Amino acid sequence: MAWLTCFRASRAFAALAAGLAAVGVVAFDNSRYDNVAIYWGQNSYGATHTDVANFQKTLSFYCQDDAIDVIPIAFINKFFGTGNAPVLDLANICNATTSHTFSGTGLLDCSFLASDIQTCQSKGKILTLSLGGGGASVGFQSDSQAETFADTIWNDFLGGSSSTRPFGSAVLDGVDLDIEGGSSTGYAAFVTRLRSHFNGASKKYYITGAPQCVYPDAYLGSTINSVAFDAIYVQFYNNPCGLQVFNSASGFNFGIWDIWARTVSPNPNVKVYVGAPASSTAAGSGYQDAATLANILKTTRNRFPSFGGVMMWDASQAYQNNRYDRAAKNALVAAGGTGFTFPPCSAQAYVAGNNYPGSSQVSYNGYIWESKWYASSTPSGDPNGDWMPISACAGNAPSGPSSSTSTSAGSSPTGGSCGGVAAWSSSSVYIGGQQVSYNGHLWTAKWWTQGDTPGGSAGVWTDNGACSSKREPLAEATEAPARPLQSSRFFRF
Repeated sequence: MAWLTCFRASRAFAALAAGLAAVGVVAFDNSRYDNVAIYWGQNSYGATHTDVANFQKTLSFYCQDDAIDVIPIAFINKFFGTGNAPVLDLANICNATTSHTFSGTGLLDCSFLASDIQTCQSKGKILTLSLGGGGASVGFQSDSQAETFADTIWNDFLGGSSSTRPFGSAVLDGVDLDIEGGSSTGYAAFVTRLRSHFNGASKKYYITGAPQCVYPDAYLGSTINSVAFDAIYVQFYNNPCGLQVFNSASGFNFGIWDIWARTVSPNPNVKVYVGAPASSTAAGSGYQDAATLANILKTTRNRFPSFGGVMMWDASQAYQNNRYDRAAKNALVAAGGTGFTFPPCSAQAYVAGNNYPGSSQVSYNGYIWESKWYASSTPSGDPNGDWMPISACAGNAPSGPSSSTSTSAGSSPTGGSCGGVAAWSSSSVYIGGQQVSYNGHLWTAKWWTQGDTPGGSAGVWTDNGACSSKREPLAEATEAPARPLQSSRFFRF
C-alpha cells in the first residue's frame, strides 16, 4: 500500500502543477517583498472567545482570495508519541476526540483535509507543516535520532511514502520550525536530512523557522546559523523587542536580523518576515492596529533588503479582526512586491574616537545606525551594543565631525552655562544624552542611570566642565526604556 500512496501523491502533484499552468495562477515566489504567512491549526480565536460560530474554519475557507500566500499548519507538538510516531493537533478541526488515529500510534488521521490542502495549493499558496509551538514536547537526543525523524516527516507529510499519512494523498510544501523550548541538539541534522530528500524532488520544498526577536534566538539560533533556511518568521510579539517599541532604537531590532540574513545565514537570500499578532487577543504584547502595522511594514520593507513580508498568529484571529490579513496584504502590495532600492547613507559618517549622545545617527558599513544611549564604541551587529541599525543604505555619507564630543584625558572640560539645565536628583531616571548640573559642573548621561552620582565610581556621567546658572530646577523622573546592566549594557528584562 505504501507504493500506492506515493503514486497517488505524485499523481496529485502532477495534476496540481498542470492545473496551475492552465488557469494562469501565479505560483508562490519566496523572493517577493509582499508575502503574507499566517498560521492555521490552533484556533487561537476560540481560546479567547466563546462564540463558536467564529471559531477556526477548515483550511480552504482561508484560501478564497489572494491575501494569504503561506499557511504553516500548526502543530506537530510531540515528536515521539505512542508507537514512536509524531503527534499532530489541529484543535477544533482534527483532534483525538473527533478523529481516529492510525493503529498502534497516536498520529491522527486527518485525511479529510487532503482536498482542502490541494485546493489551497491550486491557488498558488504553499502549506507547510509547523513543528513545536509554545509548551510543545519536542527535541532530539542526537543527530541520528533527528535524521530518523526527518525521514518520518518526509514519508508521512511530504514527498515520501507511508501507510500513515495524516493528510492522505496531499503533499505539503515544506517544514516550519517553531521551537520554543528544549535543546538545540539535532535540528541542523534534521534540516540537512530533509534537504537531502528535497534534492531532485519533482517540486520545490521550503524550510522556515519562527525565532523570537531577541537575538540570538535561544533555541533556533545555532541552527539557523549553520544550515540554510528559506525564510524566518521573527516573532515581534510577546517580547521586549516587539512591535510596541517600533520607534525605539533600543527596542525594535529588525536591523540586527537583516545583518544576520546578509552576513551570517548560510543562505544569503533568506527572507525575514515581521511576525505580528493578528488581534489584541492573539498575544500578550506587540499588537498594533491595522494602520500602524501598515506603516511599520512599509517602512521596514523600504529600509531592509532581506524583508519578505508579514507573518501572523493566527488565521482565526485575523479573520475576526476585520480581515487584518487583507489590510496588511494591501499595504505590502502598495509598497511594492519586487525590487529594492537602497536608501542613501544620509546620516553623517561615523568617526572613530568620537562620543555620541543617545539617539545620534551615523552612517557606517552600509547601514544607518542610531545610538541607544551614550555611545563611544564602533557600530556593529552586536545586539547588546551601543548602536542599532535602523536602515540599510548605500552611497557616500556626509563627513562627520572630526573632534570628539567627549573630554580628552588630562584636559580641563569647559561647560559654559547651566541655564535651564535641571539639577541632578538621586531619585530621577536619566537616559543616554540627558544633561544635569551638579556641583557647579554640566554632566551628560552616557546611558540609563538612576542614583549614580555624577563624577562617582559608576562612571556613567561625562563631565562637560564648569558652568554657571542662577536657577537649577529639580529634575522630574523620566519614563525610560528597560535598564541596561552597568557593566555590559545588556537589557534587564
